[in-house]
Amino acid sequence: MPSLTSRGTASGKSSRPKRAFAARRSTRSSTIDLPRVDAASYTQGSPMSTRHLTGAALAIAVAATAATVAGGSGASAAPGGNAALKAAEQSAAASTGDDLGLPADQSLTVRSVLTDPDGTRHVRYDRTVDGLPVVGGDLVVAKSANGTVKSSHWNRGKGVAPASTKATVTKAAASGTAAKSAGYRVDSSAAALVVYASEGTPRLAWQVTTTGTRASQTPSRLKTWVDARTGKVIDSAETIEEGTGNTQYSGAVTLNTVGSPTFRLRDSVGNFTTDLNGATSGTGTEFTDLAPADDVWGNFATSSRQTAAADAQWGAQQTYAFYNTTLGRAGIWNTGVGARSRVHYGNAYVNAFWDGTQMTYGDGASNLRPLTAIDVAGHEMSHGVTENSAGLNYRGESGGLNEATSDIFGTAVEFFSAPSSTDVGDYLIGEKININGNGTPLRYMDKPSKDGRSADCWSRTVGRLDVHYSSGPLNHWYYLVSEGSTPKTINGVSYNSPTCGAPAMTGVGHAVAEKVWYRTLTTKLTSSSGYAAARNGAIASAKELYGRNSANCLAVQNAFNAIAVPAGTQTCAN
Repeated sequence: MPSLTSRGTASGKSSRPKRAFAARRSTRSSTIDLPRVDAASYTQGSPMSTRHLTGAALAIAVAATAATVAGGSGASAAPGGNAALKAAEQSAAASTGDDLGLPADQSLTVRSVLTDPDGTRHVRYDRTVDGLPVVGGDLVVAKSANGTVKSSHWNRGKGVAPASTKATVTKAAASGTAAKSAGYRVDSSAAALVVYASEGTPRLAWQVTTTGTRASQTPSRLKTWVDARTGKVIDSAETIEEGTGNTQYSGAVTLNTVGSPTFRLRDSVGNFTTDLNGATSGTGTEFTDLAPADDVWGNFATSSRQTAAADAQWGAQQTYAFYNTTLGRAGIWNTGVGARSRVHYGNAYVNAFWDGTQMTYGDGASNLRPLTAIDVAGHEMSHGVTENSAGLNYRGESGGLNEATSDIFGTAVEFFSAPSSTDVGDYLIGEKININGNGTPLRYMDKPSKDGRSADCWSRTVGRLDVHYSSGPLNHWYYLVSEGSTPKTINGVSYNSPTCGAPAMTGVGHAVAEKVWYRTLTTKLTSSSGYAAARNGAIASAKELYGRNSANCLAVQNAFNAIAVPAGTQTCAN
């Protein structure tokens, strides 16, 4: 909604930190923050020396073929090594299926592998039934170092076979139905038979993917599931998520760029920014600094097209740096590769979005306020992390968790970047963009209901809300774990968080909340997980990271009590 070792590029040109705006040199020094885990840090592949990372350089010390994983979440997959891990687990998939008691008509396909310091592997699988992909059939299996299954987290149980695998509705008919329900002119369409098992009784369905452009100018890649026996629409999901706002700049910051004498707005891991120049398709033209080639980008105002680009590049650079330094994740795809950011999309487009491969920013109302604020960048790119881990559905409770995940990590990126930016960290979402026109933020994490729509507390009906509002309870949980419920002022902002009838509680810092939630997202949740799974997964993750009955685990548990999520199977004591 989505930076490695500084070294020369293939052409031999230098890659080093460069100035943006009326640039100043940052003096912030940050170190890798390690939690209490069995092993404070671990490697995947060949080890590499750990060093301090300065705000001036913002060069993330990770080699393309070797990585030191910070252990921030307690699990990671290293660039270069993950392919071998996936191949090894795929070769053992049939045996794992037997260990899990899967029927003979089901097969497992490895999606990702994360490894703990003690050698435990968290293997995320998709399933097929008689060769047909099962939508909602995903699961995560924890294996010991010797391959023994320790535990498993299922999105659905073992029984996902449909009553029939013979379609009576044609592909053409299903595609026509999906096109009619899309609500826009369809540019292209593709359909394939699947088993739909995300909700209700598993059934044979056509999964139709339509592409086009919505009335808002936002592109669409819509998945629609049409019952292959009755022709009725079962469900649909938009895969291009939107975020709304009008950016404010981060001030004078230090950017990594490449080249000399012609500089390019691209860093050493491949985060780069392009100019769409009002177009709504294509990759855009990469920003270069020609005459005068001073490697200073933008002028704090929209009178320079580079200003929005510098904000976007800063957002991509800092989001990558946060995930890599704090959580041990090498970018959105965990491969050590950055992402493209496109700016100046459409005409007066008041939005920003992640489309599965890149970030895109509009220029806002009257093309005067590009939507490139740091928390917007962190929020949207974190949709890419969710897409490439738990794959939380963008509807119901899982959709609320999806949105809250982006709010949590967008806020985390803002805190991470604050020492090098004029945008200080806070627990407000979109506080700089003034989308309401009265200076109020989009969302409040300490008391989500202050926006007039979000829920403070979980209830059985929370999943009926729009995902931006069903995110409220998890945003509230993040604040409570971080800061507790007592009134306080942080960076000039006053907070006072309720506890939904539970006792008052003390927080343990936002870094703990971020590491616990990242581990939960990547090793415990599946595509349809809701708040009950979030509670169990987060408490289990806190125990794995910090130990049973630790202060950090108790804060995680107390915060779920304080947002009214009922107790589940996991406690800090068991």
